[in-house]
Amino acid sequence: MVAVIFFSLALVSFASAQSSDKPAIEKTTVAKMTATVEKIDYEKRLVKLKGPKGNVVTIKAGDEVKNLALVKVGDKVVAEYYGSLVVEVLKAGEATPGAQAGSVVTRAKTGEKPAGLAANTITITATIDKIDKKAQTVTLKGPEGNKETIKVKDPNNLKKVKVGDQVVISYTEALAIAVEKAK
Repeated sequence: MVAVIFFSLALVSFASAQSSDKPAIEKTTVAKMTATVEKIDYEKRLVKLKGPKGNVVTIKAGDEVKNLALVKVGDKVVAEYYGSLVVEVLKAGEATPGAQAGSVVTRAKTGEKPAGLAANTITITATIDKIDKKAQTVTLKGPEGNKETIKVKDPNNLKKVKVGDQVVISYTEALAIAVEKAK
């Protein structure tokens, strides 16, 4: 399930960044870490984990961690992180101005090893208010009228934009944690 959600998020980001002849940027980060359960205090809900480099940490499993009793010494705790930033410039009027945010949280079902996923997405549409080719900056006007001047990484992109174009900025991050049975 986690891989499907990460893959879906990546496809949405990739498709968005490929849909226009205007500049688009996509930056994605994916990280995965596995730790081994060394000790469990079920009463205090403390789990001692040993990381891949031998580092040891004790975490408190909050009440939201269901099915803690199913975790055993030797099990693996796998954490996966996905982060994506997509910036796309569109012609004036092609995007709906404003800001949107959404999130999703899932947990393992009763009887399954503990697992969960939390994902957040925010999308803001701003308008190019000013272009300064000499300073290599654009000034963006946000959905509430606030303005921010940003230095452009690739000055050649300034040739592809004009005042009034819309900039859609989407940031997504997700964290999935699952306990896997020891082999």
